[in-house]
Amino acid sequence: MPKISTDPKLIAEVLERGVQNIYPSKEAFGQALASGRRLTIYNGIDPTGQLHLGHGVVLLKLRQLQQLGHRVIVLFGGFTAQIGDPTDKLATRQPLSAAQIKANAKNYKKLIGKILDPKATVWKDNATWWDKITAAKFLELASELSAARIWERDMFQERLKQGKEVHLHELLYPLLQGYDSVAMDVDAEVGGNDQTVNMLVGREMLKRRGKEKFVLTCKLLVDPTGKKMGKTEGNFVAMDDSPQQTYGKVMSWPDSVVPLAFELATVVPLPEVVQVRNDLAAGKNPKILKMLLSYKITELYHGTPAAISAEEHFKQVFERGEKPTDIPEVRTVERALLEVLVACKLAASRTDARRLIQQGGVKVNGVTVKDERFEVPDAAVIQKGKRFFVGIKRA
Repeated sequence: MPKISTDPKLIAEVLERGVQNIYPSKEAFGQALASGRRLTIYNGIDPTGQLHLGHGVVLLKLRQLQQLGHRVIVLFGGFTAQIGDPTDKLATRQPLSAAQIKANAKNYKKLIGKILDPKATVWKDNATWWDKITAAKFLELASELSAARIWERDMFQERLKQGKEVHLHELLYPLLQGYDSVAMDVDAEVGGNDQTVNMLVGREMLKRRGKEKFVLTCKLLVDPTGKKMGKTEGNFVAMDDSPQQTYGKVMSWPDSVVPLAFELATVVPLPEVVQVRNDLAAGKNPKILKMLLSYKITELYHGTPAAISAEEHFKQVFERGEKPTDIPEVRTVERALLEVLVACKLAASRTDARRLIQQGGVKVNGVTVKDERFEVPDAAVIQKGKRFFVGIKRA
């Protein structure tokens, strides 16, 4: 096991960079990190879809803790993903089968390994214990949770106002996530700020068993309206996007997102992040700073050569207006344009694809197509906007 580091500068960055809140307090967690004791710290991920830069924010925080020598667990929600976290959802999630969950999680370890040291990371699945919990044990655990507190959550109140149903299994989700902390006997949990309620339930359950659990919530990567960058808004960057897609998508973000993204989604030193914020406030050309941001994010997930190539591709297509010579090729059995856009990852979802088509943002072999049912030829070049190109071949 690596030696525990108590470097004050590294601990200060853990406590400050991208942090929204720390429970019970920043001072208490700082003292624990400075004690020289190895902590067991985890983050849980339900395999309900693609990993994206929002996940990356939390993984970068775990990497800081891993570099200090602490034991980091990545917990796959093999059981909880079948239910689905209702946080921020105004409709009940569709249940996923075990096969769907397995397919979604297929490349998770590889992608997470871009941020964390995979050999030093402990990998777990909460189906390991939840599949063995009896009904009697579950009811005993449920007695630890206050129904009134769960009902107070904003998304449930909003659903009730809209006349939508709230199902019992959704109310129990915080209990499921909370018990994970007990099952693994952790010292701390790290997650997005939207996970605060779920993480604090775990803290309360451990406190009843005589153990303190620290909870660190990370700031969310949000757009100017305060909405999370995600599939719904069509502005998320998947961790398995190509270097060109990563660079180009970040370049499409609003200028106002740049300082926050430097803080949350890169490993650029904090003094340089502060300088970026000052430069924008002073009127420096935001495009220059956004190109630097795009490069740094692409470099983090794909390496330096890929970042250099992606930046040159962007300049070639966007600044000089040239058609790229190295158009990536995708093989797919899909034929309808809407389905092809999703299959080749030019759109994050069917809703996103439909919006792009209706707005005239898609060309097939140089011709704008506004019919989502248009059948893409067996060999075609699809263009999204000015700079995203994909060659289509039949699988």
